[in-house]
Amino acid sequence: MNNKKNVRLPSLIESALPILTMVSLMIYVFVFAKDGGENIYDAAHLPLICGIMVACIVRLRCGNSFRDMLDGMIERIRTTLDAILILLTVGLLISSFMISGTIPALIYYGLSFLSPKLFLPIGCIITSLVSLSCGSSWTATATIGIAFMTIGQGLGINPAITAGMVISGAYIGDKFSPLSDTTNLAAGVAKTGLFDHVTAMVSTTGPVFLISLILYSLIGLRADVVNYDPNIADGIKMALSSNFNLNTLVLLPIVLIVFICILRIEGLAGVMISVLVGLIFSLIFQEKRSLAEIFAILHYGPDIATGNDFVDKALAKGGMDNQMWTVNLILLAVSFGGALERAGIIERLFAHLKERINSVAGLVFLTMLTSIFCDATMCDQFLGIGVPAPLYEDKYDELGLSRNMLSRTLEDAGTLLAVMFPWTACGAYQMKTLGVSPINYFPFAFVNLLNPIYALITAILKRNIFWADGAYTNIFGKTKMKKMAKAPEEARDFAIKNLIKLRREGKAPQVTIS
Repeated sequence: MNNKKNVRLPSLIESALPILTMVSLMIYVFVFAKDGGENIYDAAHLPLICGIMVACIVRLRCGNSFRDMLDGMIERIRTTLDAILILLTVGLLISSFMISGTIPALIYYGLSFLSPKLFLPIGCIITSLVSLSCGSSWTATATIGIAFMTIGQGLGINPAITAGMVISGAYIGDKFSPLSDTTNLAAGVAKTGLFDHVTAMVSTTGPVFLISLILYSLIGLRADVVNYDPNIADGIKMALSSNFNLNTLVLLPIVLIVFICILRIEGLAGVMISVLVGLIFSLIFQEKRSLAEIFAILHYGPDIATGNDFVDKALAKGGMDNQMWTVNLILLAVSFGGALERAGIIERLFAHLKERINSVAGLVFLTMLTSIFCDATMCDQFLGIGVPAPLYEDKYDELGLSRNMLSRTLEDAGTLLAVMFPWTACGAYQMKTLGVSPINYFPFAFVNLLNPIYALITAILKRNIFWADGAYTNIFGKTKMKKMAKAPEEARDFAIKNLIKLRREGKAPQVTIS
């Protein structure tokens, strides 16, 4: 006798229950849970726990055991352990760069050389260079980003605008750098070459980056300089110079991060090397500390008292202990994503939608929509990239598209929009690091905000499209032969066969012979 339970996919109503539970509680917590204008509870942790409980109940009704659900959650946690370890070491990095004088020196020289009108575009470029070099938006915001937040306030710039600028620059690294985990993940799940993927991303993020710089320049030119009080900037500089040795040598740890990335040292090892160098610089150029004092600073964060409340608050960051709030949220977020994945909820909601799609623009829109949905409900950008890829890869082949068109679309939404939700790992980390809620900074994170819109509009106009045989339809509508992107041989042959048929039927552009 077979006692094995029949396992089925959840119904649409069952699939919606965990998501509605989580989203409703998030809205309640962040919008309505107030007393006299102050939030009673403003974290995403408990709504996620409630969502996990409902997802488990749904899956139990569908015939699976709780052990199976737990395995799904643990599996997703296992995939994020690298990121969690890096997050903890970034807390050490911030502390060491604070007491070495590196971040105080960045603030000091930034206030000396930047003006309110040039701050935003120049700051975005500098942040993007740091992020591109290290391949990590988290490292960029934890170092140069913290410095720019203080510089911006000293120049009278709205913190939400400064945070949006920092996010825009920081995520350039997550899009372009071959060292970035999301860049490698997107290329891997789409089964294309890493540099084929980077080439495709340049076609959307490159123009959007230029547009963003123009917008930041316009904001700077129109900045209300009445809010700029040079006495505030002078007070910050005086407080920093009185408490730190700010000679230019203390900026070398930032250069070291770039050098480590050029050598392609593993991310976790590179951060730890940077921490050690920061500590050595603190002993050479700043005050001598005992081993116990150094341990306390690395664990709990530096206790810096300059006599300037503004500076003290700005430098009260770092420490492994201060990262635990975010680590807790990441563990719960990816557990919720693993529960949804194991329960078959994403498969139920999206698997059959692709059958109704017959255009490139429709497929790009559906891929982005799925990525955003996964970001918002599964609370992790890795799931926003990894979940849609196997759902839609055959549809890209069917429409004769290149696999780097798939990888580009996954990042255009999955990577860039994950930071807009306060309850995702990315949103929570950036909110904690920069001190500004995603709800406030996202309207000014022009790269993240405009990139998906630009990609979708160009697809609707039948422009900016990569085809399976190596042809590329540029922004002017001309289709010319370029380098063929890597793809599984069988999938590429199938895609090229379909592309030839589509061209014959006039549903795909012919290659222009120049």
